[in-house]
Amino acid sequence: MIRTLRSLLTGAVLLASSIAAVAAPTEITDALGRRVSVDLPVKRVALNFNFEEFTAVAGRDGWQKVVGISRAPWEGWRPLIFNRYKAVIPNLAAMPDIGHSDDSSFSAEKVIGLKPDVLFLSEWAYRALKTQTEQIEAAGIPIVIIDYNAQLLDRHLASTRALGKVMGQEARAEELATLYEREYRDILARVEKVKAAGAPAKKVYVELGQAGADTIGNTYNGTMWGKIITTLGAQNIATGKIPGPWGPLNGEAIIAENPDVILMASSSWVGKTKAVRTGYDVTPEETRASLKPYTERPGWADLKAIKAGEISAIEHGLCRTLYDFVAMQYIAKRLYPEAFADVDPVAAFKAYHEKYLPIGFSGTWMLAGRS
Repeated sequence: MIRTLRSLLTGAVLLASSIAAVAAPTEITDALGRRVSVDLPVKRVALNFNFEEFTAVAGRDGWQKVVGISRAPWEGWRPLIFNRYKAVIPNLAAMPDIGHSDDSSFSAEKVIGLKPDVLFLSEWAYRALKTQTEQIEAAGIPIVIIDYNAQLLDRHLASTRALGKVMGQEARAEELATLYEREYRDILARVEKVKAAGAPAKKVYVELGQAGADTIGNTYNGTMWGKIITTLGAQNIATGKIPGPWGPLNGEAIIAENPDVILMASSSWVGKTKAVRTGYDVTPEETRASLKPYTERPGWADLKAIKAGEISAIEHGLCRTLYDFVAMQYIAKRLYPEAFADVDPVAAFKAYHEKYLPIGFSGTWMLAGRS
C-alpha cells in the first residue's frame, strides 16, 4: 500500500514537471520595450538577423533549435564569415531560408510553415514587414525584436537580455550585457575627461573602401560610423554635407575640410579586388597594401591625416554589433592616444572570440596604414 502510494506521488511529480517543461508562457521585454509572451523553453526558433549576437548569447548548442534564417544578410553579404560558422555549426549548411526584407523575399508563409516557437526579427525588418508580421502573429507565433542598429546603449542591452531569456541563457546574456555596458561607459568617461581638459575636436572622414581608390565610396551622417565619430566627441566632416544617412562626399569637400583622421571601412568582400581588405584571412601587409592607393589619391598627400599616418582600415562588420565597443576603442585610441594608451581593442576582440564565439580569432580587423 505504502509502495503504491509512493509510486503514485512520484508519478504525479514527474507529470507536473513534464507539463511545466512543455509550456510556460513567459513575458519577454524586447529591444523596443514590447512585452511579448513566449512559451519557454523554446524548441524551434526562426532568426532574421544578428546571427553572431545570437551565437554569442545562445552558444553553439543554441543553433540546434534554429529551424530557419534569412540567409541573404549572412551567407550573401558575408560569405567568408558564414562559411567559418558553417564549419562548426553543421545545420547551417541546409538551414531553410525565410527570405530577406531588403530584397522583398521575406515570406510569412515560410516562417509559419516552419512552426517556430518564436521569431527573432531586426527592428528595421519589423518596420518594413508590417503585413507579414501581422500574418505571423495571427498564426500564434510571437515576434521578439532585436536592435543593435540603433546604436543606443539601452537597445544593445535589452536585445542581449531578450536573446538570453528566450534561449535559456540568462546568465550568459547578463555577462555579455555587463561587459558591453562597462566598456561603453569606460570609453565615454575617458572621452569626457579629455574634452573637459579642453582638447579640440578632431576632424574625421570615414569612407566605405569597397570599390577602389578611383571611386569615392559612401560616407555616413548620423548613423553607423558617423554616429560613432560624433559619440566620441569628434567632428564628422560629412555632417550636413550629404543628403541622407549615407552617400559619397564630394572629393573637393574632403580636401577642403583637411581631416585629422581618415577611416576606411573595409572587409573581405567577394569579387571586390580593389577594396580595402580586413577579416579573418587577411594579413597586416595585405591591409596596408590595399590602403596605399587611397593615400595616393590626387590632393591627398597634403592632408593632415595622410601626413601623420592617420589613415586606418576598420572592418565594416564591426559596426552596430554586440562587439562594436572594440571599434569604438580603436577609433577613440586614434583620436586620443594618451587617454587610451592602456586600451588594446585587438586584444579585446580576441578575448571576446575566445569566450563567446565558436570560431577562432585570426586576421586583421583594424589597422593604421603606417605603423
